[in-house]
Amino acid sequence: MQDVTTAEQIAELVRCHARLRVAGGGTKTATSRRANVSLSGLSGVLQYDPAEFTFTAMAGTRLEEVQHLLESKQQYLPFDPPLIEAGATLGGTVAAGLSGSGRLRYGGVRDFLLGVRMVTGRGEIVSTGSKVVKNAAGFDFPKLMVGSLGKFGVMTELTFKVFPAPQRFVTIALDVENLPRAVEMMNSLATSQLDLACLDMDSSLKIWVRIAGIEASVVQRAQRVLQFAGGCGTVLTDQQDAETWRACREFDWVPDGHDLIKGAITPNRIATLTAALGELPYRICVGGHLAWFAWPDAYPNQELDVMLRELGFPAVALTGDWPSPWVGRHHGQVFDQRLVAALDPDHKFSLPDSIAV
Repeated sequence: MQDVTTAEQIAELVRCHARLRVAGGGTKTATSRRANVSLSGLSGVLQYDPAEFTFTAMAGTRLEEVQHLLESKQQYLPFDPPLIEAGATLGGTVAAGLSGSGRLRYGGVRDFLLGVRMVTGRGEIVSTGSKVVKNAAGFDFPKLMVGSLGKFGVMTELTFKVFPAPQRFVTIALDVENLPRAVEMMNSLATSQLDLACLDMDSSLKIWVRIAGIEASVVQRAQRVLQFAGGCGTVLTDQQDAETWRACREFDWVPDGHDLIKGAITPNRIATLTAALGELPYRICVGGHLAWFAWPDAYPNQELDVMLRELGFPAVALTGDWPSPWVGRHHGQVFDQRLVAALDPDHKFSLPDSIAV
């Protein structure tokens, strides 16, 4: 694997190589399979303006470095990027389209990405978007890089907006007796006026609610959540709260020997997916709109692909050895093909579209 430290080096490699596959922190093995270029040397925060709530960093910069920098100014990335401790990078997070449970309140990584500098399949270095928070007319190209898995180009720099960090977090763990009741409870909480920061459900049918805000209000707001839910829960504060969401963010619930899969879902289809998964561990996030689940690496990959296609679910494999990270039924290929034709006409960054390939 070849290390690079500048966009110009990547552009030269694009012009000289038939195929280019890049890797950042190596935390998402299914998406960086057979990588021949490492972006780990393309690292560092280039600009940070706390007063403007923006920063620009190179694509190989680890999320942990960004997190420490923002914390020093009482700021944070509200979309709660996963795999920070594992070594995930900014570029890999955008390419995989990964947002954590904090996406519920303020939106996902797509909503915080302002600008991108990238190398196209023609070997051209282009900059799109902005380095400031403002309304601008035109095509919001940086958003297209979110979840693209690198098929449109190699990102080298990214600009994000950030938010002031809440003074305090509190978690409410709710015990629910069955799946229909858990889905009903999640829907009720998601549509309530309780202003939640996170709303998840795990495969033990426990609902996890997080409240964020000023010190004087969060405990009282947590009690209102408990009352809303009928009093069947526990309030977690300080270290218990922090550890609960750290374990969620780092996927500590995924057993050894299992791959991590991310899938799109809607609340009315939770029962369908969980029935198909059987006893496999899962976590439903963002109030029932994002599913994470563990797939045993001893099971055939094609079995999951066929199952999700039959159910009509799109998903992405994030870890493990998969011929293609895309599993299940995906839409929008025509639009993607047009973008690839414009940005990568020689298919320097092409990936298999299906595990059947």
